[in-house]
Amino acid sequence: MATERRAPLDRARVADTALRLLNEVGLDGLTLRTIARELDVKAPALYWHFKDKQALLDEMATQMHRRMTAGTVLDPADTWQERLLKVNRGLRTALLGYRDGAKVFSGSRFTGIDHARELEEHLRFLTAAGFTLAQAVDAVRTAHLFTLGFVTEEQGVRPLPGERREGYGIEERARRMADFPLAAAAGRLLFDDYDRQFEDGLALVIAGIEARYGIT
Repeated sequence: MATERRAPLDRARVADTALRLLNEVGLDGLTLRTIARELDVKAPALYWHFKDKQALLDEMATQMHRRMTAGTVLDPADTWQERLLKVNRGLRTALLGYRDGAKVFSGSRFTGIDHARELEEHLRFLTAAGFTLAQAVDAVRTAHLFTLGFVTEEQGVRPLPGERREGYGIEERARRMADFPLAAAAGRLLFDDYDRQFEDGLALVIAGIEARYGIT
């Protein structure tokens, strides 16, 4: 009697399954037991590949980064400002593809050194534009942390595109804060039109880098 052969269990398959489940259950609901059930294995089988949940998150973040870099097209003719814009727009898009994507990415340690090629390219690009290595690192880190923090807050309000967490209704908030008219009016600027918010904020970061180091 023929039996169905399952794909071998490895780190990549476990991480891919975890990323698929993330949109359904969120980070808090993503347990090794849940992933094992989806893979039709016993939970202890996963410990052969990941010693704990953080090790799994590291691999998930690595997979997210690989997919992000594969989908980001960079032009050698870009200015350094355009390079920072493209890279961080790509990061935001990648993070928004997963419920709690920014939380998974934040604080995770990439497995392997696949990301080193991309980092080397960015640093060479910026130093060629006139940055010192220390300035280039600061510029990359500052823009990266802005994007990561922005998406963390964005996903706190909108876990997935089209969803809005209860309590963040703009009109309801304005009614509750009617005695504070500026704070009430700020709600539409704080909790709506995140594309505009992100672009304006990233432009401020890049303008600050330019002003700080005097590199145009």
